[in-house]
Amino acid sequence: MENSILTILTFFPVIGVAAMLMLKVTKRETDEAAKQIALWTSIITFIISLVVLGMYRSSVSGLQLNAGPYDWIPTIGISYHLAIDGLSILMVLLTTFISMLAIASSFPSIKESVGQYYIFMLLLETGMLGVFLAQDMFLFYIFWEFTLVPMYFLIGIWGGKERVYASIKFFLYTMAGSLLMLLAILYMGLQLDTFNLPALIANRDAFADAQNLLFLGFAIAFAIKVPLFPFHSWLPDAHTQAPTAGSIILAGVLLKMGTYGFVRFNLPLFPEASAHYAPLIAVLAIIGIIYGAIVSFAQTDVKKLVAYSSVSHLGFVMLGIFSLNEQGIAGGILQGVNHGLSTGALFFLVGVLYEQRHTRDMSQFGGIWRAMPVFSALSLIVVLSSMGLPGLNGFVGEFTILLGSMGAASYGPHPWIYTAFATTGVILAAVYLLWMFQKVFMGPLDNPENKKLRDMTRGELAIMLSFILFIVWIGIAPSGYFGLMESSIASLVDVVKDVIVAAAP
Repeated sequence: MENSILTILTFFPVIGVAAMLMLKVTKRETDEAAKQIALWTSIITFIISLVVLGMYRSSVSGLQLNAGPYDWIPTIGISYHLAIDGLSILMVLLTTFISMLAIASSFPSIKESVGQYYIFMLLLETGMLGVFLAQDMFLFYIFWEFTLVPMYFLIGIWGGKERVYASIKFFLYTMAGSLLMLLAILYMGLQLDTFNLPALIANRDAFADAQNLLFLGFAIAFAIKVPLFPFHSWLPDAHTQAPTAGSIILAGVLLKMGTYGFVRFNLPLFPEASAHYAPLIAVLAIIGIIYGAIVSFAQTDVKKLVAYSSVSHLGFVMLGIFSLNEQGIAGGILQGVNHGLSTGALFFLVGVLYEQRHTRDMSQFGGIWRAMPVFSALSLIVVLSSMGLPGLNGFVGEFTILLGSMGAASYGPHPWIYTAFATTGVILAAVYLLWMFQKVFMGPLDNPENKKLRDMTRGELAIMLSFILFIVWIGIAPSGYFGLMESSIASLVDVVKDVIVAAAP
C-alpha cells in the first residue's frame, strides 16, 4: 500500500474523468450526473490525502511513501518517482481540499458545457498533485506544463468578457518561463545521466560551476508562477476573467506551485546561488508587498482588488523562503497555505455576490450587511484573516516570516531593514481590506438592487464554514501544522546554512 498510495492519490481524479467520458459515449450524460461524479471524485481524493497524512511520519526528514523510482525511459535516465515529505505534505492537503470546495462552488454558476468543465477541473487536480509529488525532474516538468492546459480552457471558455485575452496571456507567460527551466533540467540531467531529483541533489557538485545560471533558469519560471514582482502582470487579468472556481484554484494552489518550486528545487540544488541571490529576491518581494497593496487600494473592481492583494501576500512568502532559516521557510510554507484559504474564500465570496448582482463594481454596493447578515459576518472573518489579525491564520504566517527575516544571515549584516519595509505591507493590507469592506458592506442600503439580495444558501454556507474552520484552527493551534514540516525544513536548512557561514566575511 505504501508504494502505491501516492499513485492512487495523484491519478484518482482521472477515474472521475473516465466515468464522465463513459456517460458521454453511452449518451447518458446529464449535467447533474457530471456534477455528482466530479464532487464525489474530489471528496474521495481528499479522503485519500487524509489517508496519506495518516501514513506520513513527521519525525522523518527524508522522502516517504515512495512510488519508485521505476525506469520509465532508462536510456536517458528518466524514471517514474513520486514521494512526499514535510515540504509537500501541506501542499498536497491544500490541493485536495481547495479542489473539492472549488468543484462544489461551481454548481450554481456553470450552466454551459457542464461535463467538459468538470473534466478540466479533475484533470487540473491530477496535474497539481503531480507537481507536488514528482521526484523526477522530467516527470515534474510534464505535470507542471500539464496544469496549463485545463486552466487555459477553464478561463478561455467559462471566463468573463475578456477571457480569451486573459487565458492566452496566462498560457504564454507561464510557458515562456518554463522553457528556461526545461533547458536547466536538460543540462543537469545530461551531466549526470539521470533526472532523479535525490540523485541530482546528492551530486550537485557536478554542475556547481553553472549553478548561478541554472538557478536563474528555475527562478524565472517559478517567479512568473508566484508571481514575484515584476513578473506579475498576467495575474490580475487571469484572476478577474476566470470563473469563481478557477480563481479559487489559481489563488489557492497554482500560485503555490511557484513558491514550492523554490523550496523543492532552488534551495537544495543550488545552495550557493540561493544565498547569493537572496538579497535581490528579498528586495523584489518587498517591492511586491508594497506595490501590490498600493495598487489594491486603487481598484474599484472587488475581484481585481483581491487579485492584486495576492501579489502583496505572496511577497511575504518569498521573503520568508529566502531568509534561509527554519522560521522563515516554515512561515513561508504555512503562509502559502494561509493565502490559499483566505484568498480562496475571498474569491468565493465575490463569486456569491456576482452571481446575484452581475457586477463587481464596489460603487454599486453598500449596506450589504443589512440584506445579507450571515454572509457579511463570515466575510468579516475572512477579511480579518487576510489582514493578519492575531487569532486567525494570517497572523501566524506573517509573524513567523518576519521573525525569520529579522534573523536572516542571508540578508547581510542588517536584515532588520528588510523586515521593517516588509512590515509596512501589514499596515497597508489593513487599509485596503477595511476600505473594501466599508465600501461593500457598511453604510446605508440605498440601492434597490441590493435590497433584493438573498443571504447564503446551505451549500454556500457549508463551503464558507469549511474555509473558516481552517482559518481559525491554524490561527489558534498552528503547532500541528509546523510539526508536519519541521524535520524536512531542518534538513534543508542544514544544507544552506554551511554555505551562508562560508560566504560570511
